[in-house]
Amino acid sequence: QVQLVESGGGLVQAGGSLRLSCAASGRTFSSYAMGWFRQAPGKEREFVAAISWSGGSTYYADSVKGRFTISRDNAKNTVYLQMNSLKPEDTAVYYCAAARVNSDSPRGYDYWGQGTQVTVSS
Repeated sequence: QVQLVESGGGLVQAGGSLRLSCAASGRTFSSYAMGWFRQAPGKEREFVAAISWSGGSTYYADSVKGRFTISRDNAKNTVYLQMNSLKPEDTAVYYCAAARVNSDSPRGYDYWGQGTQVTVSS
């Protein structure tokens, strides 16, 4: 069982930056691949980024590649999403999730956080 709690969301102007954190409970965090997803009002949940259990492999949606960076600290049971050059279309609720195997589909993830709101003003 893994419990996830996101933090770091907020309101930022276009071009600004935010860093999201996702703190995990449980001693098996380092055995899970982790992902970030987002969901805007009226839209489906979409993949943003993922990282392997070791941190050695990372994956990004085309829409965020070059602007967002996913990382993890297994000693702190935490995964991060550094978001730079934010755009109004990045506005959404951001969720972190844990999976046994890396996936870009929400169906591939077993555990989810409650989400944190990110709002980018133009």
